[in-house]
Amino acid sequence: MKAAGSYSEIMARKAEIMKSSVGIDYSSYACGRLSFDYEKMLDDSGYSLDAIAAIQADTAVGRTPLVELKNITSIAGLCASRKGKPGNGARIFIKDEAANPSGSFKDRRASLSAYEAKQKGYPGIAAASSGNYGAAVASQAAKYGLGAIVVQESFDSRGIEQPEIAEKTRACEAYGAEVLRLSVGPELFYQYLLTLLETGYFNASLYTPYSILGIETLGWEIANEAKVRTGRFPAAVIATHAGGGNVTGTARGLIKAGASDTKMIGASVDLSGLHMASDHDFNRKSFTTGHTGFSIPFTTWPDRSDVPRSAARPLRYLDRFVTVTQGEVFYITQALAEIEGLERGPAGNTSLAAAFALAQDMSRDEVIIVQETEYTGAGKHPMAQLNLAKKMGIEVRRGNPEENKPGSTIVIPERPEQIAVKDIDLGRLKTSYLKNIVSSIDRIEDIEAADWDFLAMETRLSEEEVCSRLTKIIEEQS
Repeated sequence: MKAAGSYSEIMARKAEIMKSSVGIDYSSYACGRLSFDYEKMLDDSGYSLDAIAAIQADTAVGRTPLVELKNITSIAGLCASRKGKPGNGARIFIKDEAANPSGSFKDRRASLSAYEAKQKGYPGIAAASSGNYGAAVASQAAKYGLGAIVVQESFDSRGIEQPEIAEKTRACEAYGAEVLRLSVGPELFYQYLLTLLETGYFNASLYTPYSILGIETLGWEIANEAKVRTGRFPAAVIATHAGGGNVTGTARGLIKAGASDTKMIGASVDLSGLHMASDHDFNRKSFTTGHTGFSIPFTTWPDRSDVPRSAARPLRYLDRFVTVTQGEVFYITQALAEIEGLERGPAGNTSLAAAFALAQDMSRDEVIIVQETEYTGAGKHPMAQLNLAKKMGIEVRRGNPEENKPGSTIVIPERPEQIAVKDIDLGRLKTSYLKNIVSSIDRIEDIEAADWDFLAMETRLSEEEVCSRLTKIIEEQS
């Protein structure tokens, strides 16, 4: 039956549409005025780690190779020596997730949603994605004989499209999905809700428990494979950070494998100054995900997602958060291809650029693992992105990457030792999160008893520190 409704009418039905399309009553997990039972929400999915691994194995998802980058590790050691750190240069590994059916770790996220949709009798699955996730949903839907619809923000008001998004359109359609291509703007979520309402499809949101639990197998595999290969758990695992699910699922898998001392590091491309919902800025960025335009907002307010309570909670798991520049990612992408014989796409190479810099501050007997790679293709190749940048009037040149200016200049390093990371202050992000969650609170006394433990877990701060920060925030608001 064809659904009808204005923008305001459809948006007013958001909660109803989301509940019927996901099958989760999010209101049942509310605890206090601000909190919800996060672990119960995940546990109620009914899937153990072993069960998820078996489901994924049945559709050829997971169990991907762990590859040591010996040549890149050697160069990191040389760079460390030149900087006066002769004993440094940690061993760098990558989990080659390009070996998954659609070519990225997003198959893990889509696998459980597709399985759940099939079990519950949904006719198909839908997702809002301009990147790898859409292809993963389409691929997994095909394996289960389900319909698939992917809603994309694809181009600006002039009809100029991102080559990487065009590549994902091609991939989604190759797997049999219908792709709804939109211009950048607020109509994306409206169109997605309308699609769910009209089709009765399962909402394969990136932020449901099914999506996050599907990534836990990745963290679990990394921990166990590293221990077999090196005799120990990795010192650090680095994940490209956008909406928070990658960090959350991987960290939870590491913990379940016993690698609780492994540092979880998030890495994003620095696109500060560019607005992701801006028609003007849409094509002035050379990365469609894994950048600060997503990672900062979703870290400080995870429930801005398309479900009432996001299962991606990055502040619970991040030990460190760093950024790299666009030019540094392009440089390491080419280096990976030319000296390791692995041509891979930009998402995982964001983490690889950061890992290359971080390895130089770690000893040679330590291990740092980049937890994903993604397939590459014509639209995902650096030349396609750089050609669009030039078309948009952005200067592309070699030089010092510190001179990079998002939307204006892309500076590709001249030498590997120029690759560096910049730390994002997690303390500041935690304060921003607390400001967002208490925006409706007038007095500290309005916070209920159940909320204090939740906020401490959310921020990894003591209840005393949470109280101190909240008191100051509320005083400043009054």
